[in-house]
Amino acid sequence: MRKPQGLDGGLTNYGDRDFSRYLRRSFARSMGLSQELLGKPVIGIAVSGSGFNNCHRTMDELTAAVSRGVLSGGGLPAPFPTISLGEVFLHPTSMMFRNLMSMDVEEMIRAQPMDAVVLIGGCDKTVPAQLMGAASAGKPAIQLVTGPMMTGRYRGERLGACTDCRRFWAKYRAGEVSETEVSEVEGNLAVTAGTCAVMGTASSMACITEALGMSLPGTAAIPAVHSARMVAAEETGKAAVRLTQQPITPDEVITEQSAENALRVLLALGGSTNAIIHLTAIAGRLGIPLSLARLNEISDETPVLVDLKPVGEGYMEDFYAAGGVGAVLQELRPLLHLDCMGVDGHTLRERLDGPKSWVDRKVIHRFSEPISSSGGIVSLSGSLAPRGAILKRAAATPSLFETEGRAVVFENVDDMAKRIDDPNLEVLPNDILVLKNAGPLAAGMPEAGYLPIPGKLARAGIKDMIRISDARMSGTAYGTIILHVAPEAAAGGPLAIVRSGDRIALSVAEKRVDLLVPEEEQKRRFASWSPPPQPDRGYAALYRRSVLQAPEGCDFDFLVKQTAEFD
Repeated sequence: MRKPQGLDGGLTNYGDRDFSRYLRRSFARSMGLSQELLGKPVIGIAVSGSGFNNCHRTMDELTAAVSRGVLSGGGLPAPFPTISLGEVFLHPTSMMFRNLMSMDVEEMIRAQPMDAVVLIGGCDKTVPAQLMGAASAGKPAIQLVTGPMMTGRYRGERLGACTDCRRFWAKYRAGEVSETEVSEVEGNLAVTAGTCAVMGTASSMACITEALGMSLPGTAAIPAVHSARMVAAEETGKAAVRLTQQPITPDEVITEQSAENALRVLLALGGSTNAIIHLTAIAGRLGIPLSLARLNEISDETPVLVDLKPVGEGYMEDFYAAGGVGAVLQELRPLLHLDCMGVDGHTLRERLDGPKSWVDRKVIHRFSEPISSSGGIVSLSGSLAPRGAILKRAAATPSLFETEGRAVVFENVDDMAKRIDDPNLEVLPNDILVLKNAGPLAAGMPEAGYLPIPGKLARAGIKDMIRISDARMSGTAYGTIILHVAPEAAAGGPLAIVRSGDRIALSVAEKRVDLLVPEEEQKRRFASWSPPPQPDRGYAALYRRSVLQAPEGCDFDFLVKQTAEFD
């Protein structure tokens, strides 16, 4: 049992330890803290609120509730700020700043005198950044998510960001709803604090975090505005104090086995493709490889059990009421590693052996009666994606799974935006839309992979087409969309030399996507290819110089623990 270091930990080095301690305590007393509190274990509270982050609107309430829990547990709460990543408020994309936030979190945990840390976040890249940083810092840590939004109402229909915003925008582009109506919908999509109301990236990461054991059981799906969210915050504060008495560090919780458990939960949820990248990055910080080959093995034996948008019909508030992550874990029990330890000090086996709660089977299906017999996400390989690509098959159109088509190519996001609705664009419903230069090196990997249906086809009633890119897409999106093509175009992958008119073949059954261009012609094209220019200063230059490809989680090469091997 380790004695808490409290404010005596990590003293500033003036060459005199006793003076350093004396100076620190004198400044701490200027904050009005009693000598009794100054002797308690210190619980850092990583606060990621921002005026540019709507998902974190309840941050002050959550911080206060965690602090209550810390005080009641016998600790000293010490909130501190970190970078905040508001998904829709960042340019060019929040993904570019995930690694920066992870460095901020890691260094502040290391540098400041805390015995354990509570990580408060919710928005898409925030939770992975916090877990990446905490994993590298190595101090006891526990995650508290902000929770999902509640749904809104519009003309008798329930709405939730952001699957419904995409649905209505598609209708608007197709001329099915007016500008006035889509404007009215805009005001009813996100009506409370919290993360997206569907099983998008934020909710997927919240559920993965609970499945990993890095948050308290039962806390992933509580709505942001529910009173139980504040209770969860208080309990998280108490649990953080317990971590100072019986330390459990992230490397004891995040293991190869718990990462596989989290992956199974993600697949059973029909969750976000982004979570594959984030889970890979989190595991990579501890030298744990997550291969795309293993993803396919797990996906083929893990059924989709949860009926939520964008794959199904429900919302996160329904998932919470239906039994949440705990109910999914019970159904997956035969496939899980049960000896994994959580931050609460209990194994997954102990959790699942406990009392069983009621489960709404309209939302969370039995293992024997799945929505789909195989997982919601599959990895593809082939001549177009030698190092892999991702397809969210649970949100795709099965009739397109075995297709050969003509490529219609956009060189970059700007080119796509300029030409996608051009009435003169040469495109047919059975063509394959291809977007290049939207990967991590070229553009920071924005959520541009959800290529819109070309305007003239949308107006003709076309709802889905095969779309391929080295970009990501929002976890709230849907369609037959191939993402994370690796190597990306800017790294010299085959995607770089695809031209309009080339033939591409997709076979989900064989898990392949192939460019049907003769090898000699590909070599000829590469001979005249050159990578796009790179920035030469600041964080953008560091990012482009150090970022890894999607199969490595798009982390920085100098942050990944070197024992990790990827394929």
